[in-house]
Amino acid sequence: MNRDLPDVAANEHSPIQAPLEWVGMSGIDLPVTISEPGCPGPVHAVVDAQVNLPSATVKGIHMSRIYRMLNELSHQAEIAPAQLETLLERMIESHSDCHTDSARIRLRFNLLTRRAALKTPELAGWKSYPVRLEATLKRGELSLQASVQVEYSSTCPASAALSRQLVAQGFRDHFPDGKGVTTEDVAAWLEQHATLATPHSQRSEAQVAVTLCSDASSFGLMALIDRIEQALATPVQTAVKRADEQAFASLNGQNLMYVEDAARRIQHALGVHDSEAQIHVRHLESLHPHDAVASANGNPAMAAP
Repeated sequence: MNRDLPDVAANEHSPIQAPLEWVGMSGIDLPVTISEPGCPGPVHAVVDAQVNLPSATVKGIHMSRIYRMLNELSHQAEIAPAQLETLLERMIESHSDCHTDSARIRLRFNLLTRRAALKTPELAGWKSYPVRLEATLKRGELSLQASVQVEYSSTCPASAALSRQLVAQGFRDHFPDGKGVTTEDVAAWLEQHATLATPHSQRSEAQVAVTLCSDASSFGLMALIDRIEQALATPVQTAVKRADEQAFASLNGQNLMYVEDAARRIQHALGVHDSEAQIHVRHLESLHPHDAVASANGNPAMAAP
């Protein structure tokens, strides 16, 4: 015998009558295809999807409807801003009986791409970049934000200066005034003793959030990541040979930076292109048991010193 199954959310009223800002689901596993240069195949995204519930008397939303829409999203050939806007519009429309007028979706995933070695042309390896996308449609107004995380190496300028002082003093002690010194003598001493002291460096993280153009044809995530890595100049490497490791050491030596320097480099690289960017950098100190951090906006006011 066929019977209509009970629908409590639709047929009962909430005993406490109050509107809710967001209601929905979080932590949904979903394969999606994000079209980015050099990033093959779908990614494993973890998705949050919610709508608002302005009606004070409606007991609950229709979560299964949203879930089915997300399932359809996973079958899209690729996802761009337009697909997210369409999804949000459908989420709102599917909850017209709840008087819903706003919806949002968040996707967290890692972009995987191959990065070439610095010096060895045939050598490359896979590198992962954590990404977060958030799209919100509020009363017809779409906003779209992206956040990327980039790892790099940072060598402390103060530590480098202190190390150079010790090396210089060691050189003076070994070659007192009045002793004849040839170029070969100096080179031999440096090869053996230039590491009397070495500056400390550490793996570091840059987290950069930007507002995206809602009518763009793509998210431009790899372009943003490349701009950040070029600004910092010392991105962590994948596969290396000795020549690549030496080149990496040279990059660190030429790009000494405090956490303040790293934040300002990214700030300058983004400039007016991403004036609403939020920048947060973290150096996982090797000298201290705590981290050094700095935050900045993307469009600095260039005040005179």
